[in-house]
Amino acid sequence: MKLDPVTLALVQNRLDHICQQMGWVMTRTARSPIFSHAHDFSCFITDAEGTIIAQADGIPIHTGGGGFAVRALLDAFSKDDIADGDVFVLSDPYVAGGNHLPDWVIARPVFFEDRIVAFTCNRAHQSDIGGGAAGTYNPEATEIFHEGIRLPVLRLVRQGEILDDLWQLLMINTRTPHYLDGDLRAMLGSTRIGADHMIELFVKLGVEEGLTYFEGILTHADNRLRAAIGGLPDGVYQGADWFDNDCFETVDIPICVTITVSGEEVTVDFTGTSPQIKGFKNSSIANTYSAVYVALSSFFDPTIPRNEGTYRGVTIIAPEGSLVNPRPPAPMTMNTVFPGCQIIHACWQALGQADPEQSCAGWGHNSFPISSGFQSNGDRFVMYHWAGASGGGAVDGRDGFPQQGGLNSLCGLVVPNVETFEQLFPVDIIRHEIRCDSGGAGEFRGGPGVHYEVDLQTPVQMAFRGEGSSKFPAYGAGGGQPGGVGEMTVHTEDGETFTPPAYGIRHIGPSRFAMASPGGGGWGDPLRRDVNAVLRDVHDGVVDRATASDIYGVQLTEDGKGVDLEATDRRRVELAPVA
Repeated sequence: MKLDPVTLALVQNRLDHICQQMGWVMTRTARSPIFSHAHDFSCFITDAEGTIIAQADGIPIHTGGGGFAVRALLDAFSKDDIADGDVFVLSDPYVAGGNHLPDWVIARPVFFEDRIVAFTCNRAHQSDIGGGAAGTYNPEATEIFHEGIRLPVLRLVRQGEILDDLWQLLMINTRTPHYLDGDLRAMLGSTRIGADHMIELFVKLGVEEGLTYFEGILTHADNRLRAAIGGLPDGVYQGADWFDNDCFETVDIPICVTITVSGEEVTVDFTGTSPQIKGFKNSSIANTYSAVYVALSSFFDPTIPRNEGTYRGVTIIAPEGSLVNPRPPAPMTMNTVFPGCQIIHACWQALGQADPEQSCAGWGHNSFPISSGFQSNGDRFVMYHWAGASGGGAVDGRDGFPQQGGLNSLCGLVVPNVETFEQLFPVDIIRHEIRCDSGGAGEFRGGPGVHYEVDLQTPVQMAFRGEGSSKFPAYGAGGGQPGGVGEMTVHTEDGETFTPPAYGIRHIGPSRFAMASPGGGGWGDPLRRDVNAVLRDVHDGVVDRATASDIYGVQLTEDGKGVDLEATDRRRVELAPVA
């Protein structure tokens, strides 16, 4: 069957829109602020074999590995054992295609003319799943059993009826059942809306034509990325990023990648990466694949479709027992962020060698903690301190984004409104402002981090995840400078001040938590930055006047309102490296 290119585009757009509609339903009906305010969930659609055909809503680190989850479902349940109205839930990264335990996947088979034609799915990071620390992140975990309830592929709904015994099992394994009950129902509702719209699509196209267009969508994406890869020179390119701890000890831990470009195909090889580590910064195989996909998608033409067909020309080698493909029972809850971001950075560095003009500077590593305590009514709360998020890296032609939701989300995570959080949680947010000189200098400046201070009004458990305070900052690219690293401080009610551990749990009384979040790396020589951009940065408090002179070579007029162009020319000659 010859595919009409216009119809092909319309079907792809329709699938993307269905994903977005599923996301709108989730945002408007979920209970947890992590969903309704921060959008830490993602909706995607696969074909009947579990191959992703659309992932237009949410966070790319979630959806890139979504196919692993649905294929695990099909391994666990034969199609003959799946009925119309069944819905499944899963999370485990070792046996169920999960990326990490907090991200539960609701997968709903779509039936048309008595056969499965697709799955509509929602992967969402739950507020709490038990384990050793409230809020899903246990920085003291040394095995996956410390991290919360493990879900193999489970049938949650049978022919439209929720299995109440399983539902109660899930509710009793969370500290926040008042969130989870509503959140799961929102996930079920979002996939039901998606399934209804998928049936409408098949009513218009018919089964055979619809499935043929699904394959056409995958093939088109494959062709697009192959063409982009074909524009790179054949060769072997290497990149690396690092941890400076394993959550317990100070030790340099490499995440190494070698990318081999051969014609229109690439091999991404993690040989040389550290063996799996003691702490929870190991990456499941699904998460590793997803992080590679994020790196490739964000490096090449943004109009290239993003589905699993896109990556047919990509071979990934992740040695078993390494940090990017650990053996059980290695813990791994932190993996969607770290080493997810390190994997992306390492791939970007290697790709940047193949095409320097497309190189991307590193993004600041998020460091914000999670606090958990009790509301006045006795309900447990879990608060992610999103307002302490970091800055993004620069590229040729654009400064890095100021504070954003994280590299693994490509800004898909939303930094919530501070006033709203003051209403939801027993906190007062004292300070939330751009941090001067935190973005790496460059012709295009790295995105700045922030100063964030919050008064915690009740005793809390704090789970610290301070990767951004490591000695490895966001790297610069194309001659740009690295971004600033982060800092954290706790000021207790009784006058004690201490620096919390990068990773660990502390129980503290009413206190003030303060952090300076990292900035992104800069791109290009700072001495080439447009002088008016530097002037604007000084006026905005993003760059200090001394930095303008000493790093960018820009001399302001005495009143600071303009640029002294002659003095700037002289200063830039002084600062320029000797040839």
